[in-house]
Amino acid sequence: MNPIQRFLHKLLNWEYWPFYAVYYPLYPVWIYFGIRAKSMFFFSAANPTIKNGGMALESKMEIYNLIEERFIPKTILVSPEDNINVIKERAKEAGIFLPFIVKPDIGMKAYGVVIIRDWQAFEKYQQKIGKDFLIQELILYPNEIGIFYVRIPEQPKGTITGIVSKEFLSVTGNGVDTIFKLIHRSPRSSFQIDELKKIHGEDLHKILPVNDSFVLVPFGSHTRGSKFLDITSMQNEMLLQTINNICKEIPGFYFGRLDIRYDNFDDLSEGKHFSIIEINGAGSEPTHIYDPSHSIFFAWKEIIRHWKLLCRVSIANHKNGQPYISFAEGIEMMRANKLLEAELKEI
Repeated sequence: MNPIQRFLHKLLNWEYWPFYAVYYPLYPVWIYFGIRAKSMFFFSAANPTIKNGGMALESKMEIYNLIEERFIPKTILVSPEDNINVIKERAKEAGIFLPFIVKPDIGMKAYGVVIIRDWQAFEKYQQKIGKDFLIQELILYPNEIGIFYVRIPEQPKGTITGIVSKEFLSVTGNGVDTIFKLIHRSPRSSFQIDELKKIHGEDLHKILPVNDSFVLVPFGSHTRGSKFLDITSMQNEMLLQTINNICKEIPGFYFGRLDIRYDNFDDLSEGKHFSIIEINGAGSEPTHIYDPSHSIFFAWKEIIRHWKLLCRVSIANHKNGQPYISFAEGIEMMRANKLLEAELKEI
């Protein structure tokens, strides 16, 4: 696709619109909920055990520490200053072996998430990141899903408000074209071309055999090119019971999205063969809105619905003694998060 074609595709498909184009029209609604809660930063009370309620600047490691180990990948927290030999020993003791995942402890949108296949690549990452980061077991389950969960404080059972299935960014060979040419045939992958050059380098000039699939980005992130499909209609009572049992065991967690790698949907519903790779709090998007079949009006309706739930949860926790962050703290959080996003994009 040429630049004009890419521009027109972005314009006509709202899932590629920038954040401000999607969310700025809804700010009056946010102000309304802020007035109801008597704080524009009401979200900070949504999940009392997570910094800022999980809206921004929260530590992933601190969240993992709230979850039963059997539900999450093996994970350790390391520093850019840590000795490489000490890190190797810690990873071995934790049962983490190459290849593994590295990602910033405080991060967003899968920025800085990398698969490490050798220790030379790890040392380069460690030198570049400049922040505490996680080394995490690579989960090999083939599928990824996002499940949005909400429980009103004092209520015994929560609800699943949305489910998104994630198709990893990939291309399929025709025996003639290089991976690079195949990437340019799809808007979804062509938007990622600069990042894909960094990741795959000369491999992009290989020719894929007919019908061979090549995964370009093995992470279920919309900003990294994954296609999101709304499968909320597939929820069932068994899945709700499984997710509810897990979430009720996480102290102070009431609102957010669980990103899960799993084998098959039936086993996941029964609580088998899955791993929670991340839990996101108040800053979670109901990512099923990004299904290409949904209109911007559907997206706005779902965002407002989830903001209403967020407000309700936050007010209930606030009445139970959980304070809101101050206006000054909220402004500083937003400023720091904006700076962090810019830094993470460079990793």
